[in-house]
Amino acid sequence: MRDELLYIGKKIIDNKQELAIQFSDLMDSEYKRKLVYHEESEVLKWRAELIEYLGESLFEERSVVLKKIVQWGTDIGKVAVENGLSLSQTLKSLALFRTVIWGVFTEELQQKQFAPITMLDQLNHIFVEIYEEHNMETIKRAYAALEELSVPIVPLSEGIAVMPIVGQIDTHRSQLIMETALEKSAQLQLSYLIFDISGVLIVDTMVADNIFQIVKALQLIGTKTMITGIRPEIAQTVVDLGVDFGTIKTRATLEKGLEEIGFSKLPENPQRKKDKWRY
Repeated sequence: MRDELLYIGKKIIDNKQELAIQFSDLMDSEYKRKLVYHEESEVLKWRAELIEYLGESLFEERSVVLKKIVQWGTDIGKVAVENGLSLSQTLKSLALFRTVIWGVFTEELQQKQFAPITMLDQLNHIFVEIYEEHNMETIKRAYAALEELSVPIVPLSEGIAVMPIVGQIDTHRSQLIMETALEKSAQLQLSYLIFDISGVLIVDTMVADNIFQIVKALQLIGTKTMITGIRPEIAQTVVDLGVDFGTIKTRATLEKGLEEIGFSKLPENPQRKKDKWRY
């Protein structure tokens, strides 16, 4: 039996180039289009390598071949991700390797068909892991970008900036606000940072406490603060909760806050109706 499997395995290896070409002929146009940036000879080489490993799986030590399969799957899985191939397209292509080999060696492989199948199943798992890892990295980058946008620092002039805050402030976001405010205040050498909370819908005791902690931290590095945009309903809620904002400078609007620290509107230009500020 071993001699027969060795014969079949060697035969697969000897015909790997022809089988790789047959595989390419079976691929759909969408799959081929996404690999357009790779030379056809390079793609054929990848496919011939896998066919060779599948042939080796019939007579070589399983652990030796599996190591090659894992490395091949890792490398090609990354290529698939970089070229925008979907997971379904990639897994579907693996099934074609089975089709190509079985189409030529159906009868000869019946007695030992589980060996190449096992290797292809292993590749399935590798590709799924690579795509999951890629998706997680994409989500992390998107979340990091979203977090950065959620707490922007807008410099107005030398030493003065505004942080407009929109939406809900939870524990995680308040920590992000503090970290960003401290980092940017030190980096930009801010003497004044205005927090505009006109876009914050709810201010409860937790939010108020978080604001106090942020203000105290900024005071320690020498940055003065002001809270603007406290709407009437928010002010009423703060009073009902018994929250004392007496130690923090507040103004009803960002415009009033800017005037407080010395900004003023330029006289309107008849030819340009756009408002400008000077400091």
